[in-house]
Amino acid sequence: MTHDVIFETVKRNVLAVLPDVEPGQISIDGKLSDLGANSVDRADVVTLTMEDLGVTIPITEFQDVSDLRSLVTVLEKHA
Repeated sequence: MTHDVIFETVKRNVLAVLPDVEPGQISIDGKLSDLGANSVDRADVVTLTMEDLGVTIPITEFQDVSDLRSLVTVLEKHA
């Protein structure tokens, strides 16, 4: 699975969890918190994306995730 496909999956789930966010606001170097996501929203985005990609990743893998690029990188390692 490619980096771009994973990012598009994350982006789709961000839009599902945060319906007030416009697609143009989501960039690979952006942060979910900057889009108004709280900790529950961030967990929902990660969970939905893992389900869509068919992967299970221990939560500890996400401890250093600070932006969407680092989230995509973690997901890419397991996809």
